[in-house]
Amino acid sequence: MNFFLLDALANAGGALGAGLAAVGAGIGIGQIGKGAVEAISRQPEAANDIRGNMILTAAFVEGAALFAIIVGFLAMVL
Repeated sequence: MNFFLLDALANAGGALGAGLAAVGAGIGIGQIGKGAVEAISRQPEAANDIRGNMILTAAFVEGAALFAIIVGFLAMVL
């Protein structure tokens, strides 16, 4: 196979992977926020605990997404 074709496929795959990671993280964080708002509306007295757990979980999702985006960019560069 031609080297330029392989390089182009790697660039396309890396860009697609980074984009999917960003979209997946956005959907995931949106679902976390939605669940937290629903939980707070059901139990307002637990709002501080729910909010703290929501922020921690969103940070974990964002960290995993950042790792996936970096891997996608490395696939394009290397």
